[in-house]
Amino acid sequence: MSEAADYRVAVRALCAFTARGGDLDLRFTPSPTAQEGMAGHGVVTARRDASYEREIALEGHFETLRVRGRADGFDPHANRLEEIKTFRGDLEHQPENHRRLHWAQAKVYGALMCRARELARIELALVYFDVTSQRETVISESFEATALEAFFATQCRAFLAWAAQELAHRRAREQWLAQLGFPHDTFRHGQRALAENVYKAVATGRALMAQAPTGIGKTLGTLFPMLKAMPGQQLDRLCFLTSRTTGRQLALDALTTLGASAPTTPLRALELIAREKACENPDLACHGDSCPLARGFYDRLPAARQAAVEAGLLDHTTLRRVALAHEICPYYLGQEMARWADVLIGDVNYWFDASAMLYALSVEQQWRIGLMIDEAHNLVERGRRMYSAELDQTRFLAMRRQAPTALKSPLDRVARRWRELNAELDDGSGDGDYRVLAAPPGRLLEALARAVSAINDYMVEQPVGLDSALLEFYFDALQLARVHELFDEHFLCDLTRVPGRAGRTASRLCLRNVVPAPLLAPRFAAARSSVLFSATLSPAHYYRDLLGLPGATPWLEMASPFAGDQLELHVDAHISTRYRDRAASLAPIARLIAAQYRKRPGNYLAFFSSFDYLERVVATLREQAPELPLHVQSRRMSEQARRDFLAVFDEHQGVIGFAVLGGIFGEGIDLPGERLIGAFIATLGLPQVNAVNEQMKARMAALFGDGYRYTYLYPGLTKVIQAAGRVIRTREDRGVIHLIDDRFDRAEVRSLLPGWWSPA
Repeated sequence: MSEAADYRVAVRALCAFTARGGDLDLRFTPSPTAQEGMAGHGVVTARRDASYEREIALEGHFETLRVRGRADGFDPHANRLEEIKTFRGDLEHQPENHRRLHWAQAKVYGALMCRARELARIELALVYFDVTSQRETVISESFEATALEAFFATQCRAFLAWAAQELAHRRAREQWLAQLGFPHDTFRHGQRALAENVYKAVATGRALMAQAPTGIGKTLGTLFPMLKAMPGQQLDRLCFLTSRTTGRQLALDALTTLGASAPTTPLRALELIAREKACENPDLACHGDSCPLARGFYDRLPAARQAAVEAGLLDHTTLRRVALAHEICPYYLGQEMARWADVLIGDVNYWFDASAMLYALSVEQQWRIGLMIDEAHNLVERGRRMYSAELDQTRFLAMRRQAPTALKSPLDRVARRWRELNAELDDGSGDGDYRVLAAPPGRLLEALARAVSAINDYMVEQPVGLDSALLEFYFDALQLARVHELFDEHFLCDLTRVPGRAGRTASRLCLRNVVPAPLLAPRFAAARSSVLFSATLSPAHYYRDLLGLPGATPWLEMASPFAGDQLELHVDAHISTRYRDRAASLAPIARLIAAQYRKRPGNYLAFFSSFDYLERVVATLREQAPELPLHVQSRRMSEQARRDFLAVFDEHQGVIGFAVLGGIFGEGIDLPGERLIGAFIATLGLPQVNAVNEQMKARMAALFGDGYRYTYLYPGLTKVIQAAGRVIRTREDRGVIHLIDDRFDRAEVRSLLPGWWSPA
């Protein structure tokens, strides 16, 4: 068979398919991060002598399979091939099926090595490296080449039927995509240009930033050309990534529309959702002794996997139905199906987080990926959160009082080190409630590392429920350690005083990412092409700088499908919403809102910079115009409460809703037609001036020479434009927007507003 007809599979993927059995068991987790794993491999291989070979590329054929991978290391003097595995905890508690999988990988590499070097015999070694203690445990065994060749053949035969199915699927997918046409008779205004530019970006292997306004059909306008480019660019997967649930649903809807416009689609799509939302038994631990959906997971997985690929479009509901029909965990079935889907739809963390599953799979499988980042303006703040970490001392102390006796010593050490650190808040210099530290506190971090190791050992013996304070501290401390590995000039380390028990000093330690660019850049580089799109992706240099995109990344602004006469825009420059002027602004804002409603009754949203400001305006308006129907966002709303809030905006009602700018109702909601006819935005949306933001401003000034705009102005106006964008959703909509603040009249601010907005 020709090479073109071969099915390529990585050693790890082959063994994961053929050599796993028994229960799903997470007691020996979490595993080290990718950075810890690479560092651990480096430590182990650095301990070997000069003749030691590292990262040996190996490849072998078996019938229609082409199996390839990189063995970790080979000692030619000892004739020993090593498979290095990093871990933390007590190796004695490693599940047997984990060890079996590791041996399978080592044996396949051994077979390929014997072929490549014409060896009759080889020693194989599993080298387990504890990232906490830096100790190695070596388990070795000698094998005849003939035995390894037989093992290799057995694994390949177990995979051949699936490989044939996947080759047939790939051919059918590419034929279908070649014939796929746009699902509507015409493109929307600006949608064709968007699609053409996306296609060119993929064809040339570049990134693209597209500022595309609401109403243009961004989801379909990016997904369709990406799909059309897949065969020609030999893309293995598309990843549609978003920060909001609504974005996932739009992508699923677009795929359904595309599928309905053509003959039966072979396309496989998978919606990935967070573990806490997918877990069927959140009160049970993830192992077979506790959760029935973990018991025998890998034994039942083959049948569930086959049923899942036959389902085609695996949204959360369909995936759950398939998983429960086979009595396995829906979340971990989703993790498995990520290997076999053509389009993956999920949160941005699946690609950009430090332990991102899709990114790790892509590297492992050497996939060619097309990335689509929906509402890409959110990636700046999401990236910061992914690579930040904090620990609150009061929560730690509360947990410590209830912690098991076996953990007393390591937790007491943490408490002592934390008390020492708090002296920096009480030394009488600077702001006593907030301090930026010159460097992360090494003694406290060392104590935390020992505590994490001790808790890990304890949890293996006595698993703790997912909602326990101990487990929460454990994961928070792990995240702190991981961020510490990345810490450089793009981070701040700060200490903030928090209310302590009995008047004692307590603090919150934060390793705060300021610029995620150096951490996101390698993720963009790993994709064949990345398309970032949003209605607010301006100015271009701000997003290039903070997201780590190449300086030559093209920025495209699509013309709005809306006409200026659809929007009545008022800049109410006679009112200041600055903090010092807020008391004086209450009555004028209330009068303005009442006058607009009386002039044109209907549904409005009024946005404010804080709940306090919002509530004061509401109180004033109720005094001035008690007859007006008001609907107010509360401080902590459940998902049901959010749905109830939006349900009030019915076309047959008139109501003035009050919400916080930048919150859950400031973007990502769709209230077309009469459901929303106007908005009042009583703020520039600037982040609060406080010690943290002022430190971020100083760091931005040092890095980019523009601290104020990067920290305050650009993020603030993005929120304003997003909130105002709730008003005009279709070409039939008519509405009014009031921008309330004298600063909206400044040329610098006006230049950042959408070009089609024209003040009345």
